[in-house]
Amino acid sequence: MNLIRRPSPLAAYRPRTLDDPFGRMVESMVEDMFAPFTTGQQMSQWAGEGVATPRINVRETEKSFEIEAEMPGVKKEDVKVSVENQRVTIEAESKRDTEEREGENVVYSEHSARKYMRSFSLPTEVDEAAAQAHLENGMLTLSLPKKQAGAATRLTVQ
Repeated sequence: MNLIRRPSPLAAYRPRTLDDPFGRMVESMVEDMFAPFTTGQQMSQWAGEGVATPRINVRETEKSFEIEAEMPGVKKEDVKVSVENQRVTIEAESKRDTEEREGENVVYSEHSARKYMRSFSLPTEVDEAAAQAHLENGMLTLSLPKKQAGAATRLTVQ
């Protein structure tokens, strides 16, 4: 359920929806159902058991996008980042230490292996060749320079 009421594109077709409690309820249910696909919320229930969507911060400067993603327990060799045009995809896996010691029984363990996956689009294209990634203390930092617009080409009208 949304706490902030936003105008829906459906309201144009049903002008009395805001006055109708049942209409508001149905509209809210439909918006909530599709929210993970439109807002980038957690999608682990569709991605499979043990797959988490890392939380991210995206900042835009004049020349680049700076992205931070929380990925605790992940080593840099287990992270894959791909950038294609405006699309950024982050995948990683934290491996569980399953070493068993003689004479010990694990009574309780909250440590587990976890997979991370997140894919999102940026508003402008990125220069893939100049992109950089750095992982430190469970925080993945991406520096993605914006692709410079090429010089305009003047056409001769014939």
